[in-house]
Amino acid sequence: MQTIRDRPPAPGTDLLTVLAGAAFAVSGVGVGLALTGVQSPLRAPFILFFLFAGPACALAAALPRLDPAARAAVAAAGAVVIDLLIAQLLSSSHALTTGQGITAVAVITGLLFLGSPALRKRNPEHIDPASRLMKGIKGIRSSRSVTDHRIGIKKAKK
Repeated sequence: MQTIRDRPPAPGTDLLTVLAGAAFAVSGVGVGLALTGVQSPLRAPFILFFLFAGPACALAAALPRLDPAARAAVAAAGAVVIDLLIAQLLSSSHALTTGQGITAVAVITGLLFLGSPALRKRNPEHIDPASRLMKGIKGIRSSRSVTDHRIGIKKAKK
């Protein structure tokens, strides 16, 4: 049931959503500046932000079972690895341009973001803590009785 409040929500309650929107806007502006070839002093910092934050957020979304500290560490390391692998592939094929590198990072980031909901649908018990708790409780209850397999009688543990 939905509740109606007389007062608006406290400021800062939607801070994560606002920060995610701001990060997306900064990344979008950086990609737009780089792909159009506009010379701006904001181009380099915005592109660097996109090259790190894009893959890091996508990896964090794809790893929902990890605790927050481990997820942040793996996402940061994974973002650096993705960027370095793309740079290595483009430089070894002698096709290193800014547009191709940014496009490759954007494609990999998009694929990671699109793959994370499929992971959640495939393994829902790993995502939902309530299901995990209930599964553990059922396991504890079932381990309280011991079955004598020779004659098929359940005996209570003492």
